[in-house]
Amino acid sequence: MQLECFTTIADPPKLVPGRPERSWMDAFAGRAPYRCLPLTMANTTGWEMLCPFGFTAEWNGGTATSAIRILPDADSGVKDPSGFVMSHFAYGTLTFHTGYLFRTDPGWAVMAAGAPNHIKHGIQPLTGLVETDWLPFPFTMNWLFTAPGRVRFEKDEPFCFINVVEHNKLERFEPVLRALESDPELKAQYEVWSSSRAEFNQQLKAGDPEALKRSWQKFYFRGERVEGGKVASHVNKRRLKTPEPQLSASSAARRKDDAGDPS
Repeated sequence: MQLECFTTIADPPKLVPGRPERSWMDAFAGRAPYRCLPLTMANTTGWEMLCPFGFTAEWNGGTATSAIRILPDADSGVKDPSGFVMSHFAYGTLTFHTGYLFRTDPGWAVMAAGAPNHIKHGIQPLTGLVETDWLPFPFTMNWLFTAPGRVRFEKDEPFCFINVVEHNKLERFEPVLRALESDPELKAQYEVWSSSRAEFNQQLKAGDPEALKRSWQKFYFRGERVEGGKVASHVNKRRLKTPEPQLSASSAARRKDDAGDPS
């Protein structure tokens, strides 16, 4: 399967696999949040688009497009940032041009949002689902100021995060509420886990040396059942591919001619 990324400008923003690191996660003692596998997996389940230059955006609280000022960093050499970021929709909305037109297989769409767990004070990324299996034009990425003030976007900071979803199949799912007792095997697994977690937390509280050395239970991270056994489908690290340029048919033909390829 391919996620086709057609460039609409000469030098579009970098598109890279999602990175697990977050500054607020680094700041915790022992970088504890990285033990939470759902966090790091979410951080890497998609591709980031990176700011080509750093800038400051300031909103005065007004509803006009002029209520937002965008100031590129002096060392960026950018005089007019509107080819990348601008105030277009007004009402405190900051708009980014991605520089790409995406194409997906039938039934698949691109979910565009802010990078997961990438937190910015004063501004909120807006999330959009785009039917990229037919749409012949690009989308913009938008952020909404939550209060008047200034926000910073650094060079190579992600301004958009994309993922692909087979969205039409969501409607096939029917949420069903069931008592845990209706699935005895699952109930037994849950009770083993609950008892193990309570005992481990009690050991930590009591200063048990072995528990303190372990620091945390790693069953989910390792894909292990508390009662024993591995989960074959478990994933604890995402390995997405980096977008690679693909030659056009004419460029490929010229390359063959230059190399003397008889085919």
